[in-house]
Amino acid sequence: EFRRVLFRSSLQLALTMAQAAIASCKTDGYDVTAAVVDRAGDLKLLLRADSANPHNADLARRKAYTARTYGLPSLQWAKNTTGASDTAGQRQLVDVIALGGGLPILVGTERIGGLGVSGAPVQEADEKCAKAGLAAVASALK
Repeated sequence: EFRRVLFRSSLQLALTMAQAAIASCKTDGYDVTAAVVDRAGDLKLLLRADSANPHNADLARRKAYTARTYGLPSLQWAKNTTGASDTAGQRQLVDVIALGGGLPILVGTERIGGLGVSGAPVQEADEKCAKAGLAAVASALK
């Protein structure tokens, strides 16, 4: 039953997540862009604060894609692929980015997408806002 509900309302969930992420960052004084990708890693929604920088759109999408692809926060993935690690070559893949601000969207353990935020001056702030976005729909993702 839940999957049918999620399928029918996935755009609304994406919009709610993005709006909550942007509002969280705005409270901290940052104008950001939020992107949601779907299960396949394709862009579902891109929402930009009025004065967010143009490059934040691509970064937010790539952060969401990275989190969706690896099932990890993009900041954690960046740390895992640093230096001469066995996974360092993954950084060469198209569309992934080793920056914080992306979180996987999960229903239980199933990855259904990713949320990325870009525009705060530090990666941890982008991730904090992405967490606020996921928190806004947490009850629908159970």
